[in-house]
Amino acid sequence: MNLERVPNEEKLGLCRKYYLGGFAFLPFLWLVNVVWFFREAFVKPAYTEQLQIKTYVKRSALGLLLWVAVLTTWITIYQHYRAQWGEVGDYISFTIPLGIP
Repeated sequence: MNLERVPNEEKLGLCRKYYLGGFAFLPFLWLVNVVWFFREAFVKPAYTEQLQIKTYVKRSALGLLLWVAVLTTWITIYQHYRAQWGEVGDYISFTIPLGIP
């Protein structure tokens, strides 16, 4: 989608939809929101809707960073302690690793 051809009101609506969609456990939408609307929020000359877009982009970036931190922490803990958790570690695994850790 070329944001240059979209009116500012529609840009704001689209930015808001991606921001709210990220709360449905879809942090990828926050990444898309930050990438697509960063230039609109911080580089373009000022216009009426820009302040709201800037807010959504900042909050999307913060939510994305939080998701990345939580997911990285969980992956690290799980890989480190899965063998010690025994059957529970295998039960919550998508695939059951074979062999000795």
